[in-house]
Amino acid sequence: MQMPEPDRSVIERREEIAAALRAIVPGEGVITADDEMRVYETDGLSAYRQLPMIVVLPETTEQVARILKYCKSAGVKVVPRGAGTGLSGGALPLADGVLLGLGKFNRILEIDYENRAVVTQPGVTNLGITHAVQDDGFYYAPDPSSQIACSIGGNIAENSGGVHSLKYGLTTNNVLGVEFVTIDGEILRFGGKHLEADGYDFLGLITGSEGLLGVVTEITVRILRKPTTARAVLVGFPTAEAAGACVADVIGAGIIPGGMEMMDNPAINAAEDFVHAGYPRDAGALLIIELDGPEVEVDYLIGRVKEIAEANGATEARISENEDERNNFWAGRKAAFPAVGRITPDYMCMDGTIPRKQLPEILSRMSEMSKKHNLRVANVFHAGDGNLHPLILFDANKEGELERAEAFGADILTACVELGGVLTGEHGVGIEKRDLMGEMFTESDLNQQQRVKCAFDPEGLLNPGKVFPQLHRCAELGRMHISGGQMPFQDIPRF
Repeated sequence: MQMPEPDRSVIERREEIAAALRAIVPGEGVITADDEMRVYETDGLSAYRQLPMIVVLPETTEQVARILKYCKSAGVKVVPRGAGTGLSGGALPLADGVLLGLGKFNRILEIDYENRAVVTQPGVTNLGITHAVQDDGFYYAPDPSSQIACSIGGNIAENSGGVHSLKYGLTTNNVLGVEFVTIDGEILRFGGKHLEADGYDFLGLITGSEGLLGVVTEITVRILRKPTTARAVLVGFPTAEAAGACVADVIGAGIIPGGMEMMDNPAINAAEDFVHAGYPRDAGALLIIELDGPEVEVDYLIGRVKEIAEANGATEARISENEDERNNFWAGRKAAFPAVGRITPDYMCMDGTIPRKQLPEILSRMSEMSKKHNLRVANVFHAGDGNLHPLILFDANKEGELERAEAFGADILTACVELGGVLTGEHGVGIEKRDLMGEMFTESDLNQQQRVKCAFDPEGLLNPGKVFPQLHRCAELGRMHISGGQMPFQDIPRF
């Protein structure tokens, strides 16, 4: 992996830049000591580490605007950061850049039940929004596995999903409005508490933009009434192929579950050892299918789902009889990532998405890839929408294993594209998938995407080196014929 080569002239001006930032954010809001910046050197893609030049922690939108305006005038790169739980290296700092941390933007500003909306700052955790409204019978639908820690601002950056995104959508389907600061320091507002707005879809553009276009400082999200009834069925299958066929048949029957998750045998046993949820250890694959809504509808559909599962060769099918049992079914799935962390020194979590009908094919291919790269893989994924999360197990202390894990991951993502899918479902591109963008997009496609970035950030100061495998100066992209010309890169330090 490579990133833009540091600008030595900027690094030499470090004290001058720090002084200018302290004039904007007084007190302890600017950090320059290496040992204090160490906590910001990586995100969830922890194989890659880089100390930032300076960390700045603003508390107000006006401070963010002044910081960005100053950085543009001084030619200083900026990397926005939320909670740092992202898994694609999107928040990886730059040696010659300012890391703009939004952890102090941690307040819910307004709860509006009449309009079913919450206005929040970006540093509030995903689960924090639900906790704020659940006593009144509401919740926030997108629920990444990291929801206890990940910030809503980070969810915006990566367009995060979760277990219940099959029925209720990704972040982009649940965001109503944002306050957004450009690199020029201009504060803009898009959307609001209303469901739709005319004009260009800037909300759609900003959600999933990975910090390349600006900084979100306030968010209005949609909240939903809790369903009156929710029940889950835990289904074991002899093979992953049989489970994949069941997924297709459930959706094909016109049933849209609240959530439909799949785990293969290595993931089942890791989760069972960790949580003791009562999973069938001998199953080749496990499905957790949840139905929610009116009680009479849920009772009917849960029976239909069980019938479909049994028709696909299910070896076990248990329907939750109470809320504790339903939560217990989900406990292992929600804890799958830390559970796998107990059985391997390191793992790399991938994030490809495929058409549902291709589940058996991709699982078969991954089995062959596992033999090819001589590395184990545990599969945990959102089966209903085809969003895969293969966990590649390796030991970074063993020479060559990290490189083999990266090659294994690249093969998985390339196969996803070949089967009609995409490189990412919710984790973003960052640096992890950046060099694979050419597998999915033509040069013309990528150039057009970069033109959008240039409209917001003509000097390329916001999160440079992420998403695009080849950088162009904005002046080059304005020409009818793009000549290319890759900018110099350097290696990222790896753990």
